[in-house]
Amino acid sequence: MASWRASWPTSERIRFLFRADQGRIDRDVWRRGAVALLAFVAPFVGVWRLLEPYTDHDLAKSPLFAPLTALAYAYVIFFAFVALLVAISFVNLSAKRFRDIGFPAPLGLASLLPLAVFLDAASHWLQMRIAEVMPRWQVYPFDAAAIIVAAWTLYQLGFAPGREK
Repeated sequence: MASWRASWPTSERIRFLFRADQGRIDRDVWRRGAVALLAFVAPFVGVWRLLEPYTDHDLAKSPLFAPLTALAYAYVIFFAFVALLVAISFVNLSAKRFRDIGFPAPLGLASLLPLAVFLDAASHWLQMRIAEVMPRWQVYPFDAAAIIVAAWTLYQLGFAPGREK
């Protein structure tokens, strides 16, 4: 029990990793931080996947006020706030690692993955609502871009050597 607490990050360490873009970190710290952010956001994504079908509300088939639809839309506002906070934390964490590797414009490069993921998610959300004018194949380039950016980011930040001691 004591060893678990000893390995738990302090509030100062969490503030350094996720709330500021200054500094440098090695690939092991970046991997642990990225996994922590992923573990934090995963339950929120799971709840959204369960509530997402209720956002398709047709007034011709259901009443004006449907409690599950209201809950789904209230949750999506909360989820968007959480996703933005996680994205900001990821950018701050990744900027430190890009700086350690020696890449120029670490904040810009650190922002690529959240941007690609948000654009991919937006294309999927939009396509379901305007399927008659946006065929399903039009979201595939967004999927491909997000996968390519994720793979590149994972390699560069999680496995490429930096200025590690």
